[in-house]
Parts: sequence; C-alpha cells; structure tokens
Amino acid sequence: MNVEVVAVGTELLLGQIINRNAATIGEALAEAGIDSYRHTTVGDNLDRLAAVLSEALTRADAVVMTGGIGPTPDDLTREAICEALGVDMVFSDSYAERLRDWWKSRGRDMPESNLKQAQHPDGARLLINDKGTAPGLEIEHDGKVIFALPGVPAEMYDLLHGHVIPSLRKRTGEDSALVIRILRTWGQSESLLAESLNDIYESTSNPMMAFLASSAEIKVRLTAKAATVDEAEQLIAPVEAAVRERLGSLIFGTDDETVENLVLSAARSRGWKLATAESATGGLIASRLTSVPGASDVVLGGVVAYATAMKAKLLGVPIEILDDGVVSEDTAIAMAEGACRELGADAAIAVTGSAGPTPQEKDVGTMVFGFATPEGVGARTLKMPGDRERVRTYATTAALHFLRLALQGEGIA
Repeated sequence: MNVEVVAVGTELLLGQIINRNAATIGEALAEAGIDSYRHTTVGDNLDRLAAVLSEALTRADAVVMTGGIGPTPDDLTREAICEALGVDMVFSDSYAERLRDWWKSRGRDMPESNLKQAQHPDGARLLINDKGTAPGLEIEHDGKVIFALPGVPAEMYDLLHGHVIPSLRKRTGEDSALVIRILRTWGQSESLLAESLNDIYESTSNPMMAFLASSAEIKVRLTAKAATVDEAEQLIAPVEAAVRERLGSLIFGTDDETVENLVLSAARSRGWKLATAESATGGLIASRLTSVPGASDVVLGGVVAYATAMKAKLLGVPIEILDDGVVSEDTAIAMAEGACRELGADAAIAVTGSAGPTPQEKDVGTMVFGFATPEGVGARTLKMPGDRERVRTYATTAALHFLRLALQGEGIA
C-alpha cells in the first residue's frame, strides 16, 4: 500500500507554523511498514486543494490529510473532498447535538459557526475526536481511501494512532515490518562520505541507504522492509557491518545516541563533572547538554564570557594571553581551565572565534576550541562555512564532539 500525506494550511506555506504533523504521520507510517513516497503542503485554497487531492489519488492507494477541518471560513478540506470526488456535502444532526453538548459541558454557548463541523462529504465516516470538536473523516472512493485529520497536533496524533494506522494495516492484508538503523557520523563531508560508500549504496536496495546532513553531522540511514522485524534486522546486519568497517571511527553513535548523550554518559562513567566556557556560541553548548533530562548530575554550569574583559574577569584568562589574541588556542585553553577552576568542574570545553558577519582578529568562520581534563589540555582551530548562525551551529556541534573525544581519552586529533 502506498500512502500520500497532504498537509493543509497557508500558515505552513508561509513558515508561520512548522509542518510537524507531516513528519509525525510519516514516522507512524514507516513504523507500521506502510510505504509513503510523497508529502504535499497546500494552502487554504479550494481549487488548489481539490487539485492536489485528485492528483494524489491517481498515484496513491490512500491519502492522509491533516488540517482544514475547523469551523472557520478558510477551513476547506471537507469542500475539497466533495469537489475532488464529485459528492455532495451532508449534515449530521447527531454530531451537531454532540457539538452542543461539548460546549454546554464547558459552561459556554456554542458559536453557530461550529455547526460547520457537523458537515461532511456524503459517504464519509465521522471519526470521534476526544480532544476537540472537529471530527476526523474517512471516506472510500473507487477502491481508495481518504482520511482527513485535525491540524491540532494532539488531536491529529490520537486519531492517527487510534484509527488511521490500524485501518491502513488492516487494509494491507499482510503483516510487514520496517526497521530503520541510523549510523551517526562526524568529521567528514556528506559528499566524501557518500563517495566512500558508493559501491555499497549501488549494491543494495533492501535495505535502502540514504544520507542525511544535520548540524554538521551526517547520518547514514539504512531502511529494511520484511515480513517481520527479525527478518528486516537480518537484511540490515551485513550492510551495517560493511558500512562500519568502511567508516570506522567516523561513526560515533547509533539511532538515538546523540553526541550530547554520549558526552554525559562518558562523564558519568569517569565520575567527572562538566562545565562550559563560551564566547562566540553564546551558551549554545551548555543548552545542548542541559536539554538532556538528567544532565544536572554531570553538568555544573557554563560561563558565557562574550566580551574580552569578561574572559579575564569571569574565567581568569591572563591579560597577556588576551593581548596576544582573543581568537587563539591559548585563549581557548585558558578559558577551559578557568571554567574548571571557577565552577569546580573536572573537565570543560571552551570556544572562542569570529562568527561574523564582521571579522574579529581572524577570518569569519574561524572558531577555536579548547578543552581541559584531569588528563591534560588541548586545542583545535577550524574554519566553519556559512553565515553567522550556521557558523555558531556547526561550532556548537564540533565543541560537543571535541569534548566527547577528550572524555574518551582521545584528545583533539
């Protein structure tokens, strides 16, 4: 079975709301072993919405729509389904009564506009939404099926997992499983990584290999489909082994093993407390570490010493080092040592640099990292690509990896 996803809403096209619903639906379909080859986003325009739905039905066995089933005039998904399928709109007296009871139970009068949610394309089944007033819809047409779900994420999620996925699995008529293995890498560009794995990529279609770039890390995704999870795992195993042998230490984690988690785990295993000292990244490193639940047992804190004077005042960086250059490896090491000393940490990572757009001592993109641990200190200078935010993002990722290497006793190579 092939399922297409259609996300409805002009706000999605304008970037006012991130289209997380499509990602959630895609993930649920993948976990259920159901194929999905295309996602489409369309605005609140009846003609375009109907055209998108009609086109999707020429390719897919099922279409899952999200958004556009609220009570306002720009909620047009019901009308678009009617137009695409050539059916009439009908009204459900029983659902209208349910709507009135819903509002009454909350001590409020129902706006008459909410009765729009009792309308539905003729032949559609109403899917009860326990978290809101907009019912989902399911309608069959010419051997295919359309699901229309609310755009509110919590409401969409419940109907997706409570009804849509079970219904689609039942329609497939067979059990299938999809296993996804993510091999996380750092230290090599996407193009060079792909070149080094090209022969493996060309030789396999199940599992399928893909490359995903994110925040200076490259993920190698292996996706296998089979009748059972065990069979899918068996398909992945030899390809994963070949990739691991080829990439070696470039692979730092698997699946949900993020660099933040690995840093915290390594610190725990050594009984070390951590601190950060940041200039150009402005606290992004500490934010990444403390975003992990339970980080407080390892991370003591961080110092954002943005101004040169603050590097001396808060971290005790000697003036003579700063006079020789703020964007320097000596300054980065002194910042890391200062963070350990001032916060009482065992290990620290520090970053200073020229993030742009105006150069500071060095070319824009020049970022310097320093670490200090009970086993020694070290530093590394890198040139990051892109604009200011990209430089800061890439530098944050690099800092976490340098800290990971230091905690693993590998230093900064």
